[in-house]
Amino acid sequence: MPDLSPRRSPEIHVSRLQVTAGFAVIYLAWGSTYLAIAYAVRSLPPVLTTAARFIVAGALLCTWAWSRGAPRPTWREWRAASIAGSLLVVGGTATVCWAEQSVPSGLASLLVATVPVWIVLLEWLSPRGHRPQGLVAAGVALGLIGLAVLTAPVSGAGASPQAFWPATVLMAAAVLWAAGSLYSRSAPLPASATLGMGMQMMAGGALCIPVGLALGESAAIDAAHVPAIAWLSVAYLTVVGVLIAFTTYLWLLRVSTPSRVATHAFVNPVVAVALGWAVAGEALTTRMLVAAGLIIGAVVLITSGQRQPTIADAMHPTLPTEPS
Repeated sequence: MPDLSPRRSPEIHVSRLQVTAGFAVIYLAWGSTYLAIAYAVRSLPPVLTTAARFIVAGALLCTWAWSRGAPRPTWREWRAASIAGSLLVVGGTATVCWAEQSVPSGLASLLVATVPVWIVLLEWLSPRGHRPQGLVAAGVALGLIGLAVLTAPVSGAGASPQAFWPATVLMAAAVLWAAGSLYSRSAPLPASATLGMGMQMMAGGALCIPVGLALGESAAIDAAHVPAIAWLSVAYLTVVGVLIAFTTYLWLLRVSTPSRVATHAFVNPVVAVALGWAVAGEALTTRMLVAAGLIIGAVVLITSGQRQPTIADAMHPTLPTEPS
């Protein structure tokens, strides 16, 4: 029998290389998901598809954690996982997939990129929050300028009055994702990181089902006529977007600061534009290159300006290991 006594839980050190690799994953993997989402939602219901891939991925993680001896979660832990899942999965993910039916992926990435701004503001407004420091404020401003420059060449591509509400939903999604990121960092989730991640995914995926049904998505499923590219996109989103990138994101929230982790929203649009150029043949202009430089500069400013905890603290935290 494994020894699950809390007083004897061993600790592991998270190295600089692990943290750097984690940021590389959320920067690159999530940047590529915009293109995959665009392919998937052309033929599949966005919210119910989100439900399926998060439930499957979450079940796999929970099964893995339980097989290694993680204790069964309490009702309090399930409640926390449901709150985090509703904010991150329903509010911050399914809504983006739904909106990309009407909003171009470039515009979607711009609106989602406001996440770091909302995280800084929500942290400031929290009971123990503090006013953003100079470099953080400057980084947010620089990032928004870079994103405005980046999306200017494609701002008219596919944009229409009908896209107003989807764009509004994307703005709300950014706020909900920011709130979920802050909540999951301090929520009473299981000590097993893997189990906590799986529970958030399963709860969020399950909560997507009534939303999808309310939107009438069940009548839109016609599996016989779904092209292969759509199924491949769903598989990619499940494995890379959820199992790899989403779990890495939740892990980073435990070992770094929310504002620093949220810098992925500045880099993801750069990756999305690069893939659009390489895969879809979209133009790569000087304006886009300038915007990329501004965005990367914003990431550096926010990372350098974040004071609590320090960079050294974030690079060398200690976490309880999984039961073995």
